Amino acid sequence: MSVTMVSMRPVSGELRDGAHHLPVRVYYEDTDAGGVLYHAGHIRFFERGRTEFLRAIGINQSKLNAAATEDRILFVVRKMTIEYLKPALLDDLLDVVTEVYDIAGPRITLKQELRREGEAIATADVLVISIGGNFRPVKLPQEMVDLMWSAGA
Repeated sequence: MSVTMVSMRPVSGELRDGAHHLPVRVYYEDTDAGGVLYHAGHIRFFERGRTEFLRAIGINQSKLNAAATEDRILFVVRKMTIEYLKPALLDDLLDVVTEVYDIAGPRITLKQELRREGEAIATADVLVISIGGNFRPVKLPQEMVDLMWSAGA
């Protein structure tokens, strides 16, 4: 008997309505003793949303990180402002929505929402800086800028 192995594309959410949408579930490990999503869990979900957004538009962070020092590009969060609107509970299915708001030089401003059944339960304004292998800010290559903007089209 011969078995053919098929390479499956990892689930990375989808691009729609001018934004990236990533479904996430609240697991027991994400909650406090009351079964409510712990505040730091929101940050993890927002991070996953940003990572999967990049993956969905074809930006491979592993390859960028493995490049020669002079070609390396990394993304670091410079500032994040979160507004917690409503609690997320154990077993809730949430949607992490990520949208590019502005790109200028090395600065990428993103708007993110954590939604339950279409209603925002938390929002985040995120300033991401692209840095090179020397850990100093570098302007994003135009190809990456175009990919990020095309995701919102």
